Amino acid sequence: MFRSLLFIPGNNPSMIQNADIFMADGIIFDLEDAVSISEKNNARNLIKHYLDNSSVLPKQVVLRVNSFGSEWFIKDLEILKTKKVNYLLVPKLDYESLNTISSFLSDFEEKEKLEETKIIALVETAKGITEMSLFAQNNRLMGVLLGAEDLTNDLEIKRTETSLEIFYARSQVIYFCRANNLIAIDTPYTDINNIDGLKTDCKYAYGLGMKAKAAIHPNQLEIINDIFSPTKEEIEWAKAIIKLSEENPEKGAFQYRGKMIDKPIIERAKKIIQKAEIFNLL
Repeated sequence: MFRSLLFIPGNNPSMIQNADIFMADGIIFDLEDAVSISEKNNARNLIKHYLDNSSVLPKQVVLRVNSFGSEWFIKDLEILKTKKVNYLLVPKLDYESLNTISSFLSDFEEKEKLEETKIIALVETAKGITEMSLFAQNNRLMGVLLGAEDLTNDLEIKRTETSLEIFYARSQVIYFCRANNLIAIDTPYTDINNIDGLKTDCKYAYGLGMKAKAAIHPNQLEIINDIFSPTKEEIEWAKAIIKLSEENPEKGAFQYRGKMIDKPIIERAKKIIQKAEIFNLL
């Protein structure tokens, strides 16, 4: 479970060495867009060396590989041999490419005697968005990250502060993730100096149903974690609801502060407490 994921360029040794101290729930070591062609091999070696030799790692390690079919994809998979990668973030996924990659990974894992690596799908094309109903049921998937910058480029439209142009894409990600028990991860907010804009964007995405958000700078993490966490008020409310439900197990419904509480509300309270426990908020 995530609230925040921080992108770290694979060719940035100082950020890589400090990856475990950032406030992110997961670190995305990026071998793709953040790394120039001339730096691909260097970035791969830096990440592999860090994972092989660091005594303390981030809570969750995500590896953003280059696209399937590129000359770097197979080389990127060598990092899986460290057995320190929790998830692969694969760019520009759609139905056909996910199936192909899943089959390829199975062969690679069998050959190298590795456990199955789950995939976070980076969906950043119109094809990927419209095919989510087909590939969201893939057993390898654990989540979907919306890539709004590439998506709006694919659509030949402008990325705006209001984000109205990605409302449909966000909704697709949210609903298909919920229907298939995947985590919906929102696109990064790219203006790292606009704190108010980040807050607005986080609150909007969270209100729609996104469960986490990617970040491109460490200074975004505190706000993301705060907004994507249960509030103190929500936690106290959830505790009270669970306490009352346990004290009255024979009642299908009861009142709390003038409102009717039944099974769906109790389940929501339990989810709030579960998140609070995972994120050490109790």
